[in-house]
Amino acid sequence: QVQLVESGGGLVQPGGSLRLSCSASGIIFSIYNMGWYRQAPGKQRELVALITSGGRTNYADSVKGRFTISRDNAKKTVYLQMNSLKPEDTAVYCCNGQINGGLPLWGQGTQVTVSS
Repeated sequence: QVQLVESGGGLVQPGGSLRLSCSASGIIFSIYNMGWYRQAPGKQRELVALITSGGRTNYADSVKGRFTISRDNAKKTVYLQMNSLKPEDTAVYCCNGQINGGLPLWGQGTQVTVSS
């Protein structure tokens, strides 16, 4: 069964850190470009970070220097390390997998809430 399963969300105070994980099954994970998206209430979904199958990374300007995306192909897992969290980072974070010519894969999402 093809699926992406996120974990690691929760409630954190401003300035705190969280590490999100997305575990894949049913796919050849190493050939997928993997990304993290987020959607806050009343806002459009936005790309937060991307890591290609070759390991190149790209970040939204709003998270550069604070978030780090990484992947472990042996574990079929992509991570998002989030530091110096701000209230405006509050959103549902979803994992995405994409290969050329293929349908995008999505996880169910994990809630991240940054609040004091």
